[in-house]
Amino acid sequence: MSKESYKTKPPSDSAFLIGAEFNDQENLLSLDDSLSELTLLAKTAGLDVVGSETQKRARPHPKTFIGSGKVEEVKLFAEELDAQVIIFDEELSPRHQRELEKLFGEDMRVLDRTALILDIFAQHASTREGALQVELAQYEYRLPRLTRAWTHLARQAGGGGGRTGSAGGVGLRGPGETQLEVDRRDIRRRISHLRAELDKVRAHRQRHRAQRKRSRIPIVALVGYTNAGKSTLLNGLAASDVYVADQLFATLDPTTRRVELPDGTPILFTDTVGFIQKLPTMLVAAFRATLEEIAEADLLLHVLDITHPNVHAQAEAVLQTLKEIDADHIPILTALNKIDRLHDPGAARLALDAFPDAVAISALRHEGIGDLLAAIQRQLFEFYTPLDMLLPYSEGRLISLFHAQGEVELVEHTHKGVHIRGRLPGRYLAQFKSFLPEVADNEDAQEVEG
Repeated sequence: MSKESYKTKPPSDSAFLIGAEFNDQENLLSLDDSLSELTLLAKTAGLDVVGSETQKRARPHPKTFIGSGKVEEVKLFAEELDAQVIIFDEELSPRHQRELEKLFGEDMRVLDRTALILDIFAQHASTREGALQVELAQYEYRLPRLTRAWTHLARQAGGGGGRTGSAGGVGLRGPGETQLEVDRRDIRRRISHLRAELDKVRAHRQRHRAQRKRSRIPIVALVGYTNAGKSTLLNGLAASDVYVADQLFATLDPTTRRVELPDGTPILFTDTVGFIQKLPTMLVAAFRATLEEIAEADLLLHVLDITHPNVHAQAEAVLQTLKEIDADHIPILTALNKIDRLHDPGAARLALDAFPDAVAISALRHEGIGDLLAAIQRQLFEFYTPLDMLLPYSEGRLISLFHAQGEVELVEHTHKGVHIRGRLPGRYLAQFKSFLPEVADNEDAQEVEG
C-alpha cells in the first residue's frame, strides 16, 4: 500500500484510490499508470490522495467488484488514514456501488472514475452550454443509481448556467421507495428538458458551421489528450487569452480563433475538451454538440505531450475517441509539443521518427510554430485524397464543389445519382462524409504541386 503522511489535517477531503485489473480487460495504460492518472484526476477535483491499493483478478467480483477480503483491507487502511472518499479506477455498476456503500459505511463515500470525471467537468463548466452538457451527463449517470443522495452531485445545477458540482459536501441517505420513484420521474423530466435545450444549442452551432463553410475558410480542430497543451498552442497561434492551467480538463468550452498561414491565407482554429482513456460514454453523448465542432473540421491537429511516459497510449486513446464521434475520416497532422522539456535535443528527432507526419514544437516557447503552420498549409491546400462515391442529384452543391476544387477522373450519371471518381483536397472531406463508403488512408494521399 502507498501512503502519504500529513503533519496537519488537510483542508479538503482525503481520498483512497483502488485500481483493479482483470484478465479479459484491454487497457491502454498499465494498472500503476492508470492509478497515477486517477491520482491527478482526484487532485484536479480538489481531493487529497492519502493512499492507494491495487488488485489483479480473473474477473470482477459479482457483488463487491474487488474481492471481499480486499474490501475489508481497504476499509481498515482508509479508516487509519482518515479518508472520507474511496475512488475506484473503473465505472462501477449500480449493484457494485450499492454493495460497496453498505460495506464501507455511511461515513465513507464511494465514487468511481466516471463520477470523478463528471465532478471535474462540473467544476470547470464556465458557460451555460457547458453546464447543460455536464448536468445532463450527471443525471444520466445518477438515474440508475438513485438509492442514495450522491454527495458529489449535491450542488446540482438548477437549470442555470452556473457550476454544478464538487467532490466535497456532505450527503444524507435517501428517503423511502415512494420518494425515490418521485425523484426518478423528476430526473427523467429534467433529462428530457436538458436534451431539448442542447438540441437548440446543436442547431445554433450547425447554423454557425454552415456560415463558416459558405465563407470557404478552412477549419482546423485541435484534439489531444487532456493537458497536452492545446490551449497554450491556440494562445500562441492567435495571440489570444484562452484559459490555461497545468491540470486535467482545464478547458471544456470550445474556442475558435482566426489565424493566418505563411502565405496570408486565413484559417480558423477550434479548441475543445481534451480526451482521456476511459472517457465516460455519457460525457461523449452529452458533449455531442461541442464534439461536432471536431467532426466537421477540415483538418485535425493532434497535439501530443512528447515528454509524457505514456504518450503512445495517450495517442491511441485520442484516436479511439475520434472513432467514437465519427471523426476518424478527417486528415490528421500531429504536433509533438513540449520539446523544450526534453533534456536531449536529439530526442525530438527520435520522436519524429516514431510519429510520421509530425512536427516538433514548443507551444509555450513558440518554437517550431512556423514549421507547423507550413505543414498545415500543405495539408489543407496541397494534399489530395482519392475518392470514389455516389452523390445524389439533390446534392448539387457537393457535385459542383468536387468539380471546382477537385481533380475529376470519372463522372457517370446513373438513376441513383452521379458516380464521381477523382481526388479532393483533404479539407473538403468532412462535407462529403455521408457519401464516403471508404476514405483512403492518409499515406495514399498524393501531393500535388501548387
